[in-house]
Amino acid sequence: MLDLKLTNARIRTMDGRRPTATVLGVWRGRIVGLDEEVAHLPARREVDLRGATVLPGFVDAHVHLAWAGLKARTPSVAAGRTAADVLALIRTAAAAAPRDGWLDVAGYDQRRIGRELTAAELDAAGGGRRTIVTHDSGHACVVSGSVLAMLPEGTRHRDGVLAESGMAAVRALRMPYTRDELARAVEHAAGVCVSEGVTACAEAGIGGGLIAHSPAEAAAYQLLRAGGRLPLRVQLMVASSALHPLAGHPSDGPQWGLDLGLRGGFGDDRLSLGALKVFTDGGMMPRTAALTEPYEGLDHGGELYADEEELTDTIVRGHLAGWQLAVHAIGDRAVDVTLRALREAQRALPRPDARHRVEHAGLVRPDQLPLFAELGLTAVVQPSFLWYLGDDYAPLMGERRAPWLYRGQGFLDHGVALAGSSDRPVTDGAPLRAVQVMVQRASATGLPIGPKEAMGVHDALYAYTMGGAYACRREEELGSLSAGKCADWVVLDEDPCEVPVERIGDVAVLSTHVAGEQVYAA
Repeated sequence: MLDLKLTNARIRTMDGRRPTATVLGVWRGRIVGLDEEVAHLPARREVDLRGATVLPGFVDAHVHLAWAGLKARTPSVAAGRTAADVLALIRTAAAAAPRDGWLDVAGYDQRRIGRELTAAELDAAGGGRRTIVTHDSGHACVVSGSVLAMLPEGTRHRDGVLAESGMAAVRALRMPYTRDELARAVEHAAGVCVSEGVTACAEAGIGGGLIAHSPAEAAAYQLLRAGGRLPLRVQLMVASSALHPLAGHPSDGPQWGLDLGLRGGFGDDRLSLGALKVFTDGGMMPRTAALTEPYEGLDHGGELYADEEELTDTIVRGHLAGWQLAVHAIGDRAVDVTLRALREAQRALPRPDARHRVEHAGLVRPDQLPLFAELGLTAVVQPSFLWYLGDDYAPLMGERRAPWLYRGQGFLDHGVALAGSSDRPVTDGAPLRAVQVMVQRASATGLPIGPKEAMGVHDALYAYTMGGAYACRREEELGSLSAGKCADWVVLDEDPCEVPVERIGDVAVLSTHVAGEQVYAA
């Protein structure tokens, strides 16, 4: 007997062998079959969906759950439109914070107020507290003088503004948050994910680096998993800075990893270790993404996260140690560095199914596309950046380069695997809005950005289902509604393939289900 049978549904399976169905059967959290395979079987519970659309649960291949949850509970200066506004909001937050503690402030973006804040201003507004004002990109911050005094000698900053490795140094000072703080933050962000139809995600870096919160961050996820408080499947990427030499037997080959020799793949179908996260550059919002030519109107082209030799060494060591790599590379210069390093790694030790990923691939030149295919890379893009940030990014790149931003169809034309993702909380993370952008290729104001990169709705949905599952090496279990796979799906009030393109992002999520159990209902 089935545990559950869905009937009278409009199911888009994302499985080319059976693209559509109307009936789906579930037993013990797995899909038993579709239509005639299960229609005659009895079920303990039968749900008539009355024609509602069912898709596989979305797989968001790049998120920051802890950061998203903490940001939602942190005083924000996002409402400020001038430096005076922002400083007034910081003074208000400081009044409610203990004098001997940290004052964390979110929602900062220098573009919004026309200039950077300074350490002296934060000293005054924060009343002498250890103040960290974090940039929305997660790649930069402004800190007070009391924080600057705690940083290692020689840490580069511009009057309290720190980016990339400097930002990482600040994060190292700020750690650790408590396990319970992190668990509450992850639980909150996971709740937002499932409300948007996301049933699985990849947490893009724990244990160190720019977005670190605790050296024992995985414990928060395990706490939620053990307590039944983790409503979606989570794969944890490990920050490369968390790895160290291991004293294994010489015959085992290069030993560089986590204690006990743990590596990607360890865990279960709800919580597991994933790829090794490596940073090669910054972000476009703070103008630190590494470009081969300067930003339009500026006299620089961003910066690499470290020198190329060090970045290459990290990438090659990770590859030799058997990790799947998730390499953050936004600017085309950083993409060049990444491609060269991955080619060197594969020459040193061929691993045809390494399944390495390039996170963001924000600006990819035409000549770089064939190299993605040659190296078997997956591009993990954030289409919603074009919607929310495109009015800034397009002129920043100029007319010639803007069409290369967060490509879509260009990757598919070259046979490159493509995964959709959000990078939440940098922007809102709703997958259906991102699907709309992949098809429409326009910002929220209607500015066209690389219209030749537009793809069909089915391909865009595939990137957020099977594409995400493939990037996470979970395509045998997730990404399509097929017999034997996990019973994860989302119910929508309309079919994204049939509504006008400009309305795809407004299609409502009615309910979200993981292992056949409802984890969200509108």
